[in-house]
Amino acid sequence: APSEMLAWASAQIHCQFHASENRVALPPSDGSKHDVQAENETVFVPNRGERGQCILSTPPKILFCDLRLDPGESKSYSYCETLPIDGPPSFRGQSVKYVYKLTIGCQRVNSPIKLLRVPFRVLVLHGLKDYQFPQDEAVAPSNPFLEEEEGLKKDSRLADLATELLMVATSRRSLHLYNISNTRGKVGTFCIFKTVYKIGEDVIGTFNFSEGDIPCLQFSVSLQTEESIQEEFQRRRGQPVSFSTHARHQEACLHTAQSSFSLPIPLSSTPGFTTNIVSLKWRLHFEFVTSGESAGTCLVRGSQSEAITWTGVEQMDVDTFSWDLPIKVLPTNPILASYVSQFSSTNSITI
Repeated sequence: APSEMLAWASAQIHCQFHASENRVALPPSDGSKHDVQAENETVFVPNRGERGQCILSTPPKILFCDLRLDPGESKSYSYCETLPIDGPPSFRGQSVKYVYKLTIGCQRVNSPIKLLRVPFRVLVLHGLKDYQFPQDEAVAPSNPFLEEEEGLKKDSRLADLATELLMVATSRRSLHLYNISNTRGKVGTFCIFKTVYKIGEDVIGTFNFSEGDIPCLQFSVSLQTEESIQEEFQRRRGQPVSFSTHARHQEACLHTAQSSFSLPIPLSSTPGFTTNIVSLKWRLHFEFVTSGESAGTCLVRGSQSEAITWTGVEQMDVDTFSWDLPIKVLPTNPILASYVSQFSSTNSITI
């Protein structure tokens, strides 16, 4: 077979923004020039043919030019890029989506451009942008036998700093006690030791119904995210907020003195964030079912024989009420977040 001649190959990272037309009113954008370029197959446009808007892109980097490959020959290239620190995180919500992709374009001589898109996930930790490194790091001991570029050294320090900030923020524990009550009296107390978590952690809380005046028949706790559109981008004034439930615990607790729950925060979820269009917040949503009668009339004696059996009443007046407790969810180490998919993937492009 004759030798193959490849004209060039280039790589670029971009973030694609999708919005629901029924919920989000975006300002009109002048995309006529961009559309004309997208129709031209000789121009490298990473988001060609994709829906939505490209809100972030890195400068394209050329991997090679005029590459000639003999039969059986192969070449490998490495690509490295730094993402802008002010970009949004990866998010797939009910109203908006932020999707990051690495696009590789390659062209054979006298042939159209072929594109390969590899999606990946981005976690954003706020507070790193304004951090100032100490000036005395230059006198720190280093290995003279290793050549380390200044950029890689700074990236390593940022990764260590992010891990340290996450550990400090999520390891603080303090007792938070909340009284649970309705219009008729006190139902019980709720205890939680922290309100800041990393994705992958468990939200643990305990209930104490022994000191309540109103008997609680059943309770449920849901771990939810609240996705709200900023007011200037809402399709309708005062449109409802979108909620998504990630974990739920439900329990019947009549005559129960104490109870607890543990809700895991999925590694595939998105930490809380805010952009100019959307805001994502986390919360614990509680629902309580209490008896409308006194505790003594909830049960009736079923038999007068020697073995006494107690059975529940067939009908009962109940009251229901709910309560929301905001919590803060931060990202975690990207290595831990990647455990969601343990399988390595290979992507190929046919040119």
